[in-house]
Amino acid sequence: MAARSLFRYTQSKSVIPQFHRCSATLSAYEIQHRTPSIKKVMPIPKAHYGGRHTVTLLPGAGIGPELMNYVKKIFRYAGVPVDFEDVDIDPNAHNNDDLDFAITSIRRNGVALKGNIETRSREAGVLSRNVALRNQLDLYVNVVHCVSYPSVPSRQKNIDIVIVRQNTEGEYAMLEHESANGIVESMKVITRSNSERVARYAFEYAKRNGRKKVTTVHKANIMKLSDGLFLEISRKVAKDYPDIIHNDMIIDNCCMQLVSNPHQFDVVLTTNLYGAIVSNVVCGLLGGAGLLAGKNFGDHYTIFEPGTRNTGKRIAGKNIANPIAMLNAAVDMLRHLGHKKHAVLIQNAINKTISEGVLTKDLGGQASSTDVIDNIMKHIKIGAV
Repeated sequence: MAARSLFRYTQSKSVIPQFHRCSATLSAYEIQHRTPSIKKVMPIPKAHYGGRHTVTLLPGAGIGPELMNYVKKIFRYAGVPVDFEDVDIDPNAHNNDDLDFAITSIRRNGVALKGNIETRSREAGVLSRNVALRNQLDLYVNVVHCVSYPSVPSRQKNIDIVIVRQNTEGEYAMLEHESANGIVESMKVITRSNSERVARYAFEYAKRNGRKKVTTVHKANIMKLSDGLFLEISRKVAKDYPDIIHNDMIIDNCCMQLVSNPHQFDVVLTTNLYGAIVSNVVCGLLGGAGLLAGKNFGDHYTIFEPGTRNTGKRIAGKNIANPIAMLNAAVDMLRHLGHKKHAVLIQNAINKTISEGVLTKDLGGQASSTDVIDNIMKHIKIGAV
C-alpha cells in the first residue's frame, strides 16, 4: 500500500504554472486580491450552461453548512450567474463512496467551494476527506493572501503576506503504519517534481504581482534529506528570477519572526505542514480565523475555502460564526470564473461592512452572523443602483 502511494507521488509530472498579466484597468484592491490563473496542460472547460457556471458545493462540518447558506443568499440577492451542485460527505462513513462522488462532481464542474470536512472513521481504507480531495485532484498549491483590514482590531497593522504552500505531500502523505504494538511510523514524502512546481508557482506569483522577496520556510537543519531537497529546489528555481530576493528561514524561527516583525515577509514558500502552521499564525495576527480565504490550485481543478480550514463545531448553530472568510472565498471563486462585476460588487459590500465595524464577536464586535449578512446585502443594493 505504502509503495503504491509513494509511486503515485514520484510519478507526478513537473508542470510549470503560468499567469495572466494584470490589466492596467484593475483597481489596487483587485490587483492585490485577484486569483492567478494556471495554464492548463489539457484545457478542461468549466461547467457553463446558458451563461451560468455550475460549481460543486461541499458544506463540510461545524459552521460550514450555515456559512454556505449565507453564500447562497448573497449570490441570489446579487444575481450571480452561478448554480451550486450540493455534495454532502458523511464524516461517519465507513467507505469512500461520498468522497468519490464529490471528486466526480468537481471533475465535472472544474471548480468547488468547500468548508472543512470531518473524517471521524478510523477504519482502514477510509481516507481523510480534505487530504484526499487535494491529492486525487492534484491541487498541488495552496495560496493564502494575508492582508490587514484597518478597522479590525489586530496585533499587527499593515500586514501583506502571501503564503504559498505545497498542498499534496509532506506529512500529509497519509502513509502511516504500526510497525509494532504501540509504535507508529509516518512517512514524510518530499519529491523533486512537486517541490519545483510549487517553487516555480511562488516565484512566478512574485514576478507577476510586483513582489520583491520569497522566503522559503523549512526544517532542513534536522530533516536534511526531505526538507533539504525542498530547500535545494527552491534555491535552484530562485536563480531563474534574479530580480527577486530569495532567503530561507527555519520554521520555528519563522513563527517567532512573524509575531515580532511580520513586515519583513513578502511571499512565503513552504511545505504542507509548515504552511498550515504559518497560515494560522498570520491569521491570528490579523484578527482571527474568520477573515481570510484560501485557494487550492492544480492544472485542471480549483477549490476555494476559508484560509485556516477550521470546522468551528463549538459555535455551530449559534448565529455567531463569522461569514467573511467563506464569502471572501466565494468572491475569489467569482474572479476565477470571470464574473468580475459580481465579484467587485460583493467584495465592496464586504469591505464597507467591515469598515463600518459590523463585526462578529471573534473580531471584537457584537453583530450576529445574520447582522453581517444583512449589512452586506444593504451595500450590495446600494452598489447595484
